[in-house]
Amino acid sequence: MLAPKSFLYAHDAATGVATITLNRPEKRNALTFQTYEELTDAFAALDREPGVRAVVITGAGPGFCSGGDFEEIIGKLLGRDYTGLHEFTRLTGALILAIRRCGRPVVAAVNGVATGAGAVIAAACDVRIASEQARIAFLFTKVGLSGADMGAAWLLPRLVGFGRASELLLTGDFLEAREAERIGLWNRVVPADRVLPEARALAEKLAQGPAVGLAVTKDLLNRESSMDLFAALKLEAEAQAACMQQPSFREAYEAFRAKRAPRFTS
Repeated sequence: MLAPKSFLYAHDAATGVATITLNRPEKRNALTFQTYEELTDAFAALDREPGVRAVVITGAGPGFCSGGDFEEIIGKLLGRDYTGLHEFTRLTGALILAIRRCGRPVVAAVNGVATGAGAVIAAACDVRIASEQARIAFLFTKVGLSGADMGAAWLLPRLVGFGRASELLLTGDFLEAREAERIGLWNRVVPADRVLPEARALAEKLAQGPAVGLAVTKDLLNRESSMDLFAALKLEAEAQAACMQQPSFREAYEAFRAKRAPRFTS
């Protein structure tokens, strides 16, 4: 059972859905050093947490996540040397890696503004359900840094294409919700009061799927991006043969024969 101090955590045992809520609404859920560390540990733990089959991440109040806290993080970084700065940038990257390595599907319920690190966290999730008020910006160049931060230059081209990713990362400009949906950054946009219910409904649907099969799918989506077709086909053939040895494959067959919905337990 997770017991974080820097965000809220809830697990619905009936549905298998865990919900992480960033909980600094007065700061648009800006991140602190502690939040980075606890989120990274949480996503690593959720990969093994009994009963958790899908994860939702959202923000309290009107914002999803405004990135690193201006004083708590940015102000303090100005006093660090390169070694200390590199320690921090590796910490931020570790969070994105933990989200991508988590074998559970992760659904972002983007309830409001997502900027900087918040934008990258949303991009790292498997699916993004956004509010009509959810504006997003990869603001790093606006504060004098590289737009390629926390894996943004790896993630974003895979979501929206190289040209659009280049523009977003170079300019740091905001995208309104409908435009972000049009280019594929948001999977869908819904009214503000429907964001969390829609995200939870999708997470519940995924939680009913074959856990091993979904974890393998996510793993291969990560790995195949740097492979040629021949290597990808070889990897998928090996992985699929292994999945066919799992109980879920037989359960799907038995459910089909019995004309009922499959009941996946693994």
